[in-house]
Amino acid sequence: IGVIGREVAVGGSSYVRERTRGGTAFPTLPDGRRGEIAVAVAIDGRTAGLILLADEIRGGVPEALKRFRQLGVRRIVLASGDRADVTEAVAARLDVDVVRSEMTPEAKVLAVAAERDDGPAMMVGDGVNDAPALAAADIGVAMGHGTVASAQAADAVLLVDRLDRLAEAMAIAQRSRRIALQSVVAGIGLSVAAMIAAAFGYLPPVEGAILQEAIDVAVILNALRALRG
Repeated sequence: IGVIGREVAVGGSSYVRERTRGGTAFPTLPDGRRGEIAVAVAIDGRTAGLILLADEIRGGVPEALKRFRQLGVRRIVLASGDRADVTEAVAARLDVDVVRSEMTPEAKVLAVAAERDDGPAMMVGDGVNDAPALAAADIGVAMGHGTVASAQAADAVLLVDRLDRLAEAMAIAQRSRRIALQSVVAGIGLSVAAMIAAAFGYLPPVEGAILQEAIDVAVILNALRALRG
């Protein structure tokens, strides 16, 4: 292509080499750059260099995975349609248990089904290829900036493109459930105790009615703790 009067070739090394004088060789990918894609560049028929492309880890993902562990998630699987070297390079920077690469949409569905054999499975994705697996999981979560197909197939959609918000939502859900169970157990327990006391004549009807109202108010106030962060 022509750029400001100069001929620029960008692409794979073999493609660009054909467009250089004498088929000049390009430098090899440096050590330690595993998982990156090298794009060759030539200007006016001469080798200019390589551009290295690599997948960036979303902000907050390492912290979110750590938080998932704290919240009781036993197994984390990274399932990707990318090449094995790219997927493994990303996984090396994350706390995951299993890495699966070059997966088709059908393979992702089978992977979710296999995980469901060991317990409830949650799938998080953002692409069209993730939609079938999102629908197959017990809980499908689509990222906010993903495709329409993934959002429609998921049970929940994160409005922001941050995985740590999912960990935050899980923490809120677990805390709310604990408070709800506390309220139910405390309310039933106190009511049963009051009824037994009334049955044996230790609690007159008027005092019993007042006590029951007090129990109800206490249970409601305890449940309202779920509104606090």
